Parts: sequence; C-alpha cells; structure tokens
Amino acid sequence: MAGKRKRANAPDQTERRLSVRVQEVRQKALDEKERLVRERVKLLSDKKSELCVDDTESHEKEEENVDGSPKRRSPPKLTAMQKGKQKLSVSPNGKDVNLDAHLKVTKCLRFFNKQYLLCVQAKLSRPDLKGITEMIKAKAILYPRKIIGDLPGIDVGHRFFSRAEMCAVGFHNHWLNGIDYMGMEYEKEYSNYKFPLAVSIVMSGQYEDDLDNADTVTYTGQGGHNLTGNKRQIKDQLLQRGNLALKNCCEHNVPVRVIRGHDCTSSYTKRVYTYDGLYKVEKFWAQKGVSGFTVYKYRLKRLEGQPELTTDQVNFVAGRIPKSTSEIEGLVCEDISGGLEFKGIPATNRVDDSPVSPSGFTYIKSLIIGPNVKIPKSSTGCNCQGICTDSKKCACAKLNGGNFPYVDLNDGRLIESRDVVFECGPHCGCGPKCVNRTSQKRLRFNLEVFRSAKKGWAVRSWDYIPAGSPVCEYIGVLRRTADVDTISDNDYIFEMDCQQTMQGLDGRQRRLRDVAVPTNNGVSQSSEDENVPEFCIDAGSKGNFARFINHSCEPNLFVQCVLSSHQDLRLARVVLFAADNISPLQELTYDYGYTLDSVHGPDGKVKQLACYCGALNCRKRLY
Repeated sequence: MAGKRKRANAPDQTERRLSVRVQEVRQKALDEKERLVRERVKLLSDKKSELCVDDTESHEKEEENVDGSPKRRSPPKLTAMQKGKQKLSVSPNGKDVNLDAHLKVTKCLRFFNKQYLLCVQAKLSRPDLKGITEMIKAKAILYPRKIIGDLPGIDVGHRFFSRAEMCAVGFHNHWLNGIDYMGMEYEKEYSNYKFPLAVSIVMSGQYEDDLDNADTVTYTGQGGHNLTGNKRQIKDQLLQRGNLALKNCCEHNVPVRVIRGHDCTSSYTKRVYTYDGLYKVEKFWAQKGVSGFTVYKYRLKRLEGQPELTTDQVNFVAGRIPKSTSEIEGLVCEDISGGLEFKGIPATNRVDDSPVSPSGFTYIKSLIIGPNVKIPKSSTGCNCQGICTDSKKCACAKLNGGNFPYVDLNDGRLIESRDVVFECGPHCGCGPKCVNRTSQKRLRFNLEVFRSAKKGWAVRSWDYIPAGSPVCEYIGVLRRTADVDTISDNDYIFEMDCQQTMQGLDGRQRRLRDVAVPTNNGVSQSSEDENVPEFCIDAGSKGNFARFINHSCEPNLFVQCVLSSHQDLRLARVVLFAADNISPLQELTYDYGYTLDSVHGPDGKVKQLACYCGALNCRKRLY
C-alpha cells in the first residue's frame, strides 16, 4: 500500500498537497508513469549492459540469465582489478546499468525471504535450504552461472543474513563449504584457464589455522575439519576441489571474492556475512597445522582501489549498541518518548552548529480519536485459547485467507505484504503472546532519531531488523480528511487509503488478495472523490517517532493496513514493516506514495519538491 502523507522531504519546506485532485492532472500523472515504465523496460531489455573493465581489455561475451541479468562469459583481467578501474556500462538512454542491478538483487532477496518464511510456516526442516530449492524451481536465482570478480548490484560492504541468501543470489553457491569454485563444466568457456577455479571464499573463523589481518589474509583450505565446532583438524587436507581451485587462482592471477562471517545475536540466523571485496591469491603452500595434520595455506591480499573495509579481524565493528548514553556522539535527548516506549529512543544532532533536539510535538503511544470520528464496535473475534495455532479453527485466520499472515519467528514476522492483515483483537480468546498479534507488541528494536544534512530528522536502528518484522505504527490524531484540508503548515498527515489501495485507485499498487473482507459492515466511501481517503492520521502536534521516518524511492520499509479491534477498512491501523533485512545504522525509510505533479498549492498550480533520499534510482522529485 502506498501511504500518502503531506510531508516535505527537506527541512523548512512545507508545501501543502490538496486532497481534491483535478481530472486532467490525474491523467497527466498516469501518462508520466507509462513513460517511465517504457523507459525501464527498454533499460532492462538491453542485453549489452554489463560491468566493463579497462579500455585496454578485450570486450567480454555475454548472455542473459532467465531474469534478464547479464552473464559474464570470460573472466576479468586482473590488471584492471588491481588498479581499481572498473567502469559502469552506460545504456543508450544514458543511465548506469548498475542501478537496475541493485534493484534486481533487492527483488531476489525479497523473493527468497518470502519462500523461506513460507517454509517456516509449513514447519519444514531446514527452511533455508527448502527456500533455495523453491528459488531454483522458479528459476529465480539471480546469477545461476558463476562469475569471476564482482557481481553487479552487490557492493563491498553488502551484508547477507545467512549463507542461504548468498546461494539465492548466486554470490556464493555452497551453503556449507567455505570455497565456491567453477568446475570442469566451465572449461569450454574459459579455455585459457585450469579448472577448478575459485570465485569466492567465506571466512567464518572455523579453522584454527586462519589468520585474518584485514587487507592480508592467511586462509586455511577446506577438508579435514572437525564439524563438531571446536575448529580442530582431525585428518590431512587434500589438494582437490576447493583447495585446488585456489591454487589455480594463484597460478592464473584470478581474483576471488572474500566474505567474512560474524556472530550477531540480533540477526535471525545469529550470523551475518559481509562482502569485503576482491583479493589476489599471492601464495600457497602445505604445512603441518596446529593439530599436526597437513593443511593447505593461502595468502591473499586485498586489491587496491576498492572501498574501505567494513570489517576487521573478523570482528563486526559497525552498528555496536552503546552501553550508555554517554557513548552516544551528538546526543541532544536521551529519550524522545519520555519513557513511554519499552526501549528509550535517543535523539542525536551532529549537523547543526548549535545542536537542537526534536521539538514542537507531544509524544504519544496510541492513537487519539479526533472530533467527528466514530470508532466502530469491536468485532467478535476468535475462540482460540492462549495462542492461535490451528488456522482451520481460528476465525481470524479464515479472514486472512485460511492461514496466519505471520510466522512465529524472531517474535513474529509477516510473510508478505497484503491488502489488509486481520489480527486478533480485544474479544478474541487468545492472549498477548499470540503470533497473530505481532504488530501490537511493544517496541522490539533499539532505535535512534538523528539529524540528517538534507532531510531534517530521520530514524535508524542499532539492531539488525529481519525482513517482515513490524517496526512501528504511525501514531497521531485520527481525523476526517475534510477537517484537515484547511490546516496549513502541517507536514505529518498520513491518509488512510487501505480501501483505495485494495481497488487499485489512482495508481496504487494492488497486493495479495487472499483475504476475506467483510461485506456486511455497511461501510462505504462517502467522499465526493472516491480516490480521497475519508480519514487520516495527523501527527503534526501529537505523534510517535514514525513521524520522523523519511521517504525513499527505494525504501526498506513498507506500509501495511492492519485490522484488529474492528473490520472497517477506512480506519485500518497503519503499520510499517521491514521490506528487507535491515543492517544496523541504515536509515529507515518508506515510500510516501506521491504521484508526480499531484501536489497543488492554494492557487491550484502544480508544486514540485526535490527528493534527497539518495537512492540509486531516485526520481529526483518527491512530488
């Protein structure tokens, strides 16, 4: 659902969007959308778009994956890699092809997370591996053929939440082995190289002989390892498979991708894997290891010209949660919620010369019902006891298409976005721990409100946020839209457009329709314009931290309509969920849902506002 809010995307800009739309402007917006779609299709169909290397190198032969992404047919020359002179190909319309590569990676990972959660819901063993199987069946692996060097759309510093995610993308295709390599089946394509040939390695601290000095690594080959977890060798390693592949990389001067794995309690797999760039295998040798068995050692050196490392000594250093407020730089407020939230929300300001804290509003934790708004009577609910477990007997599950929308994982995760989610409410027999009350639970992440350079206040998390996790509800004063049309200088109005989204009105994106929407509640849209939601949430003077979450053209949150206490679509709760696995210190954003040229000033003229979201595919305008 595209939540629509009268909020500027830059400080001190408060242009007002009128709710009443003019037919001609609406048609113009639709024409603009069609033009953009045509451009995107043209870009995606460009078979020659690919990362290229230095001009002195020969052009690489290419073919397409099933999803339209390019495949490399010959390995990159090391000289260009060493000098850090990789360039982006440019499509005929002048856009970097890598922009769409990033979107493809995001789309691929979202699809995998959906399959993974569906397997969790089905109570399958190893849902991560089952999820990969479903990806293969759907031909959804982004890079099914192995590629030497960087993969388009995956930058240095990219973090994966599991080995399975790397397999789903095709970044590292072994869910257990530390060395991924090309086998003999690639011999015809790369006739100048000896096979097997390594493409990537994962360093997880699993071998007692590993030595990690960040830019220089002494890596222990695979095999002979005690899988019980004490890292000790129990037999000699052999120069075969992955070990032989790394040897061949050394002899042929071929770089490998290095991924470091780290313990992480707030990641849903308790691990996180960071891509740290391309390394050259400088030397290899065999020696007696610490346990007295033969091991193969490889010295790898990071190629120059790459972005700075985000990891060091296999210890994760980004996103460390401060032990006390005294450790927080630029602290201007210890807790903007004033103790109302389960976890305090500090505010920091390292931008202004004279740091100020968020002001001009009163923090509230639940919706305030405004004048002229009548809340419907509570629905009957289900007869489950304790927690809801049987979807065939739960009345609320039946409203969700016969199954629960959440899985009982990481304190509850939404499997996929829907038109509307029906949760258990006040008259249900289950208790507060029920998985079908996931969005009603207290704040679970350590968040921070911080001052940004161009967008005013913003929000980020100190914890990893798994995809599908609820982050917050948009809280303010519940009003009729007609009552706020005359309110000026208010950038925190969120239109409750669940009903419009379900109908796909005004360009809204429709979603999973597997829900049973009640038709006997006597509710209908009474506005003169069916595109204009009848109700909205005004967080101008009263609200929670959601009012500070900014817009992005490539957001990591999405808006989900939720019904719990009643079944009136017009008054559905507005909840923000994680669309992706979100790393610590990454700004939280969602799409405000404006259509270009849809905002008008008091004189009726179209208004424009620049977008500063920083996304690779930014539209450059908020509206």
